Amino acid sequence: MLQKIRVRLPVGRPRTRPDAVAADKAYSSRANRSYLRKRNIKAVIPEKKDQAANRKKKGRRGGRPTSHDGDLYKERNTVERLINKLKAWRGIATRYDKTPGSYLAHRAARDD
Repeated sequence: MLQKIRVRLPVGRPRTRPDAVAADKAYSSRANRSYLRKRNIKAVIPEKKDQAANRKKKGRRGGRPTSHDGDLYKERNTVERLINKLKAWRGIATRYDKTPGSYLAHRAARDD
């Protein structure tokens, strides 16, 4: 999925390397983190409890704890909640509100 990313700015061609990727704990695998590290992309992904426990159990060989930007992660949560609200709204999900009858009823109510 990360190979398909295209970040569109106001000017210029789409970028294929974002500054950061914010994801939930399901994407905190070693493979995802190493892929992002190779491409110099900041990973804003919290570490799973079992991953942290395994790392600590290994002692010095377990490596450093993963860094986590809490403020940037909060922004990801805000965007995700908005997307879920939009998906839950039946008018956008199914486009039922675009029927001619509902459009005319909405227009008549607005003109009153």
